[in-house]
Amino acid sequence: MAKIDQFIDFMIKNKGERFVIRNNEKCNLVIGGQTKPVSTIMNAQQIQALIAEVIPEESRASYEAGGNAAFSYASTLGPQQIAVEQGNGAIQLSIGGSGVAEPVAENVEAQVPSVTPTEVSEEAQPTITVGGSALKKVGHLDELFRYLKANECSDLHCASNDHPIVRQHGIMKKLTEYEVWSHDMLKELLWAVCPERNKEQWESDHDTDFAYEIKDLARFRCNYFRDRHGIGAVFRLIPTEVVTAEMLGLTKAMTDLCYLSKGLVVVTGPTGSGKSTTLAALMHYVNNVRDDHVITIEDPIEFVHENIRCLINQREVHAHTESFPRALRAALREDPDVVLVGEMRDLETIAIAIETAETGHLFFGALHTSTAPSTVDRIIDQFPPAQQEQIRVMLSESLVAIIAQTLCRKIGGGRIATFELLLCDSATRNLIREGKTFQLQSIMQVGKGKGMITMNESLMAHVKNKIVEPHEAYVKALDKAGLLQSFEKENIDFKPGEDIKTE
Repeated sequence: MAKIDQFIDFMIKNKGERFVIRNNEKCNLVIGGQTKPVSTIMNAQQIQALIAEVIPEESRASYEAGGNAAFSYASTLGPQQIAVEQGNGAIQLSIGGSGVAEPVAENVEAQVPSVTPTEVSEEAQPTITVGGSALKKVGHLDELFRYLKANECSDLHCASNDHPIVRQHGIMKKLTEYEVWSHDMLKELLWAVCPERNKEQWESDHDTDFAYEIKDLARFRCNYFRDRHGIGAVFRLIPTEVVTAEMLGLTKAMTDLCYLSKGLVVVTGPTGSGKSTTLAALMHYVNNVRDDHVITIEDPIEFVHENIRCLINQREVHAHTESFPRALRAALREDPDVVLVGEMRDLETIAIAIETAETGHLFFGALHTSTAPSTVDRIIDQFPPAQQEQIRVMLSESLVAIIAQTLCRKIGGGRIATFELLLCDSATRNLIREGKTFQLQSIMQVGKGKGMITMNESLMAHVKNKIVEPHEAYVKALDKAGLLQSFEKENIDFKPGEDIKTE
């Protein structure tokens, strides 16, 4: 029995004349001349699988070349006319009727009445199968969150008119065993874990952020948004147990920063490079070696820190305070020794961070830049030209270190962080004051004895230890020419253009 017979059976049981399936849209059943939407949604690959089983040889060549097709199919439930129309990335399959595909409407549901449960019941809907097994229905997002944890995935992507998608070891993977979500189906799932305040914010602004926790499993940083297909969301998995500095491979020079009484430490890297994890590991280290007061300001709170030796107050923007700048100004009156800000996203936050570091506090913050030298320029360029000279002097006095990082795929699965560390000694401070940030790379190269390291040196160490493939290191390197020279010096056989290995 061909899979398409399930749809024919459904059509006959509901006294329909025609069943229309168009990729990434609700199927439509024609009953008595009226088109009624059915909740089932299929993608192009699923539709093509239905067609491949029944299309006759005389129509196959034209169809596989991208053309339309019309033919008779001898179903076990009686003969049926089949029509296929494709073009511009869309494919439509019509079962029954005259066997001639009708023009595809831009918005079918806007032109036809919706189906009530008594007209086409949920139980009567056809079960779509792929590879012989029925597509799964997500009853609650917790099911997918547990999948993330069990399969070492970092992110869950939810989009209208698509399957769930996860990021596993840095690679996007579509979960085609689950059904495609319509806007309404996905919104119902997302609303089940969303606080009321964030629902209202999404309805007015079409994006919102919050945190969600499953006890004894993990926390999740949640972002809801709207795109051209409807509602969407991305969930980042935050382990309930903080990753330690030793587990991350932080060097002694990095953990020594936790003993400082004042100064500005910036952790930087592209989105998804593990900045939050590194900051959490540093805070965990502080919590174990100091007897101080720590204030964290995040949007939302990600890693949760219990008091060990330190008193740690964690504040969430919008839930516990109005904004980063407001919380930072208040923090100066709350007797902190260490302050952490999850993201230094605007000029006011950066200005208060520099002021906080100058007034005798140890300040940790995150920025979205790629290298340590570019971080200095990014901070200074946030300010108006008339203030930049003054800020340059202030930054040279308050900045103590920049940790730049990225994540690489490991051989055999998983990911590992690679770090670049710039420590602010007298030479570094002079270069910042004089605006010669282009020379900071050289400072890191000659400062190995002090614990400084460049990104290429970190990448090379992973390649030599057979943790990371040479190609992966080359892809993540910013100074690719320098890395190639290091490969040649170490007799590592690699040529740009080799296939990326993902396993």
